[in-house]
Amino acid sequence: MIKFLKQGKEYGGHILPVSQVEDSSFSKEVVNSNLPVLVDFWAPWCGPCRMVAPVVDAIAEEYQDRIKVVKINTDKNPTTATEYGIRSIPTLMIFINGQRVDTVIGAVPKTTLCNTINKHLSNKNQSKIKNYLI
Repeated sequence: MIKFLKQGKEYGGHILPVSQVEDSSFSKEVVNSNLPVLVDFWAPWCGPCRMVAPVVDAIAEEYQDRIKVVKINTDKNPTTATEYGIRSIPTLMIFINGQRVDTVIGAVPKTTLCNTINKHLSNKNQSKIKNYLI
């Protein structure tokens, strides 16, 4: 049996591993999030998007207490895609405190995405420690 995440939305009795956001909810779910957010800009017809989807789902599970993971369909939500300059999908962006801090384009290996996320989580933790020591 597949274990689904707490952070996702219930669907058919199961919890989906990654929440879907729309133009109308992007600000609330991503920009105003208290947690760092990994956003997967994708479309259903995109082969590389389907290839990276299991990686995104696995990251959502592994990092569930440290980051929020969401997907946004660029075909149905062109305003947000345009606002962030999405020209190629899949595009994965990391937001911390409402600011885009990194972008990964293409179907990358899990290790690449994890290394990118860990770099920013380490920076965030170091900033907290520095602020505490001052």
